[in-house]
Amino acid sequence: MNDSQINQEQILDALRVVIDPDLHRDIVALGFVKELKVRNNRVSFHLELTTPACPVKDELREQAEDAVRKLPGIEAVEVTLSAQVRSHGPTGQNIIPGIKNVIPVGSGKGGVGKSTVSANLAVALAETGASVGLMDADVYGPSIPTILGINDQPRSGGKGMLPVEAHGVKVISAGFFVKPDQAVVWRGPMLAKMIEQFLGQVEWGELDYLVVDLPPGTGDVQLTLCQRIPLTGALIVTTPQPVAVNIAEKAIIMFNQLKCPLLGVVENMSYWESRTTGEREFIFGSGGADRIAEKWEVPVLGKIPLATTVRESSDSGTPIVLDEAGSPAAVAFVDTAKSLAAQISIRNIRAESEGLVSINF
Repeated sequence: MNDSQINQEQILDALRVVIDPDLHRDIVALGFVKELKVRNNRVSFHLELTTPACPVKDELREQAEDAVRKLPGIEAVEVTLSAQVRSHGPTGQNIIPGIKNVIPVGSGKGGVGKSTVSANLAVALAETGASVGLMDADVYGPSIPTILGINDQPRSGGKGMLPVEAHGVKVISAGFFVKPDQAVVWRGPMLAKMIEQFLGQVEWGELDYLVVDLPPGTGDVQLTLCQRIPLTGALIVTTPQPVAVNIAEKAIIMFNQLKCPLLGVVENMSYWESRTTGEREFIFGSGGADRIAEKWEVPVLGKIPLATTVRESSDSGTPIVLDEAGSPAAVAFVDTAKSLAAQISIRNIRAESEGLVSINF
């Protein structure tokens, strides 16, 4: 064994003290350490994380540098970062093989801001460098084109439709195919056919995340989605008030029946905060997401404040995460997106280590 091999082993041993706080394993065991080089007491290596939205990436890099610097004789340490999003599939009947993770967003009821949450989370994930798609499956009230300021229509590609790109996100919506003065009065088979077309006849390309904005209720759209593709996990959106929480739980029960795991819950319109005093008022009550989290053993991924700027930015076609990036609401959305990405990584790493496969209803 030569000196370079000895030094590399010592460095890897030193790096085993760096633990990913979400995955609860060290970065060497997780396979994060790449391209390790040792030359003249100078060390360089690459940390390949599981998502560019990793909320603790800077801390992991600092801890890795400190761990190596503590070794005797080390003169310099250079650590670079990148991310390779893990896939939850493909397994089973997967008609969109280029997509690594599919995340349906449901609420059970309308009026809780589910589409606003879906759009802002998708844009926030794209801003980290992830490749993101957004499927607006809310056929009865497709609002994603408005929220993202989309006026274009999908074009024909080589094998299907090309999604419209807005703010770094690839988008397909029922709103592209329904005239403003028309109402969608469709039976179940027509709804199922539309979802299958969105899945199998849209050229999504390679995506790290596909966020699916579901319609209210527990009907044909949700059933078709869960039957046709392996889902990484569902995100539940609620407001704090009991009526929203009770109906959100019906969505949770549906996902459980369809064998779709839950990634977490987001509490939208959680509180109103005065711009002048900073005092918070809980207009719709409090604790709704916490009650869901405790009962169903899922994490609260974020609490989004009630703010006029969120409504204004959605109406203007520029999501709040871009329109007012430093505002409390924008920061809350970005932090929620990072928490969501972390939960996806946790599930996928666990599935890899335990040899789990997706289960479809």
